[in-house]
Amino acid sequence: MNTDHRIKRRRRNSSSWIVTRRVLLKASAGSVAGAGFSQLSCAMQHPSAGRRRACRFGIVADCHYADADARGSRHYRDSLGKLAECAELMNAQKVDFLIELGDFKDEDTDPLEERTIAYLRAVEKVFGRFAGPRYHVLGNHDMDSISKQQFLTDVVNTAIDPAKSYYSFDSNGAHFIVLDANYRFDGADYDHGNFSWADANIPPHQLSWLGQDLAAARAPVIVFVHQLLDIRGAHCIKNADEIRSALKSSGKVAAVFQGHQHSGNYSRMEGIHYYTLKAVVEGQGPENNAYAIVEVLTNGDIIVTGYRRADSRRMEVSPVS
Repeated sequence: MNTDHRIKRRRRNSSSWIVTRRVLLKASAGSVAGAGFSQLSCAMQHPSAGRRRACRFGIVADCHYADADARGSRHYRDSLGKLAECAELMNAQKVDFLIELGDFKDEDTDPLEERTIAYLRAVEKVFGRFAGPRYHVLGNHDMDSISKQQFLTDVVNTAIDPAKSYYSFDSNGAHFIVLDANYRFDGADYDHGNFSWADANIPPHQLSWLGQDLAAARAPVIVFVHQLLDIRGAHCIKNADEIRSALKSSGKVAAVFQGHQHSGNYSRMEGIHYYTLKAVVEGQGPENNAYAIVEVLTNGDIIVTGYRRADSRRMEVSPVS
């Protein structure tokens, strides 16, 4: 059976993934700065005086879609159904845009370029069910069997030059920056698996662009990147200190949203929030999905409402004590 027929068959099977009213109305059971979900719902629907909503968007990370058998905790085929559920909820919630935070697709054990492109097209078609603007962050697995340009050719970043792997845009009073850390230590682009996943870097030309973009931006600024800026170790960007310094010195960045570390994480450094979203690919079935809606309030505070396994959190703009 060829790749296209196998993917079509899997798509038909994904029709059992229905977003129920219960899922639409219920976020994760975790607390948000000590508040239960009922309090969070109230805060979202009825912001207090001076805390009106400026922008509301959806995030999803690490789909790793491939028509491949599960390996360990990664259930690759389930990602189409999980992403479809996410897109349906984001449409129902009428978010301003939807962004995926990298590792959108995966590859076979014996990688073939044509098959990994078929996986990319299949997962992008599901992502395209979201009716509003949508964006992508490049992750290391997105270049495991193809180049950056091959990836970018087959996806849509709304109103963005398709040649750009890093870029910025504005939405409802907030500025958003998408970074690309998929460069080797020698400055070469990740391309057809020519890299170690632990060797992630943001090269000087992108750092220069970042400084210029931040200088021209109005606060609040939100940053998206796949690899991590807030921890040390294999999952981090090797020159993360430089990037964090640029973000801090601008005085405009409220939060960074990341993927890559499938278990998720949260930290706060020098007044900037770092939220790592849990991976879609981890675990079997809809109950193991993970995605979130993020609200940026006019005073700079940020509310993250996590669905399924994703964590909810309220992130205050006030200075670190």
